[in-house]
Amino acid sequence: GPPDGGWGWMIVAGCFLVTICTRAVTRCISIFFVEFQAYFGQDYARTAWIHSIVDCATMLCAPLGSLISNHVSCQVGIMLGGLLASTGLILSSFATSLEHLYLSLGVLTGLGFALCYSPAIAMVGKYFNKRKALAYGIAMSGSGIGTFILAPVVQLLIEQFSWRGALLILGGFVLNLCVCGALMRPIALKEDHKTAPELLEQDYVPEAQKRDLKRMSICSPLIKTWSHECLCYCSWKEYDFLLMPSFMVLAVSVLFMAYGCSPLFVYLVPYALSVGVSHHQAAFLMSILGVIDIIGNITFGWLTDRRCLKKHRHFCYLFAVGMDGLCCLFLPVLQNFPLLVPFSFTFGYFDGAYVTLIPVVTADVVGTSSLSSALGVVYFLHAIPYLVSPPVAGWLVDTTGSYTASFLLCGFSMIFSSTLLCFARLAKKIKRTRLRSLTNDTGTKQHIWTNGAIAYSVTAELDQKDVEFLCADRNSCSNR
Repeated sequence: GPPDGGWGWMIVAGCFLVTICTRAVTRCISIFFVEFQAYFGQDYARTAWIHSIVDCATMLCAPLGSLISNHVSCQVGIMLGGLLASTGLILSSFATSLEHLYLSLGVLTGLGFALCYSPAIAMVGKYFNKRKALAYGIAMSGSGIGTFILAPVVQLLIEQFSWRGALLILGGFVLNLCVCGALMRPIALKEDHKTAPELLEQDYVPEAQKRDLKRMSICSPLIKTWSHECLCYCSWKEYDFLLMPSFMVLAVSVLFMAYGCSPLFVYLVPYALSVGVSHHQAAFLMSILGVIDIIGNITFGWLTDRRCLKKHRHFCYLFAVGMDGLCCLFLPVLQNFPLLVPFSFTFGYFDGAYVTLIPVVTADVVGTSSLSSALGVVYFLHAIPYLVSPPVAGWLVDTTGSYTASFLLCGFSMIFSSTLLCFARLAKKIKRTRLRSLTNDTGTKQHIWTNGAIAYSVTAELDQKDVEFLCADRNSCSNR
């Protein structure tokens, strides 16, 4: 099993730095929003594409990050990502048009962030089990701490060195990702090797390759002798969770949640300025949001590791997403600085809370061995909403002349995400209770196990936990 400490805390520190250099820097790009708009003389929707493309590229290429870390090494992936992200920011400081920024700041920096983000997060999951939510809370708090420190610093850098100088300095700062990559020492867990014996039992693997496989770990990157089927099988084993109904529901819910949370980070500063808040106070709102985000990360992570709440982590996640949705619904009413401060507190806290629980909820659904690939897919699903929602929100602002429609759409989207997962969870609970009562009724039980076809159709609908529950005697499920 995982060590739950030791070098694991260095992995947490590395992941903490990765979230500062990726998520916090992405959030701070919204501080450049007003500068870009003034310098290039463009409307809201076109300027918002910059933030969208960074976020989208980070999430869209997340499976690529997982792939490189699974097949080459986590360290190589993160170091390569750091170099790409830094290059993107440095090139952006020489931008002459918005299109130039779309490519350098959007695509190149986003791709660099993608190669670092999901592998670093998956590494934490491999090193921790009992204290997983706390470890994630600390690692993900980098996003909040980073925003808290970087937001005012970036504002000062823009004032001192213009937006070009600020981007150049951020480019140097992001090179720290290469240091984080060096910390990510790989670890081999028992469940990572479970697939090898299964593969050896397959009929289509030639005898010679079976001998090779006994000597080599499954999915090793540089094996030239594998047959095509063997490679396909290996790749499929990494992604077989995609067909799990519970993962499908989680995926749809993530799409709506990502749609709702993205525009707020882009438009909080411009919205605050539009209702008469000063530049420094607007940047301060982002700082509050950032620092409370940290408290949300760590306290929620610690709370959900407690024995009383550990079983209900799923519902804690739903509650946090729903609360963020409610905050967005109230935002258009808050039209001055004293009212926007409590908003930043509440939204920041629950944003930190559910971000911490995304990897934990994903691990609960797919298990630790598929966590890296599953996180790649979950973050990949953030990409499309992240790409679409800020420009859509910008278009709504341009058309309606106010932020109300944009914020209401975000709020309802997050509430829908929460409700959907809640209903799916309740449906699963009802189904499990029904199965328990079914097995307690001995007559029915006899009928099920004597008729092979019915036994198969019942167990085919169950997930792993249900099957294990029904088959206390493993032999009765040997034909499963």
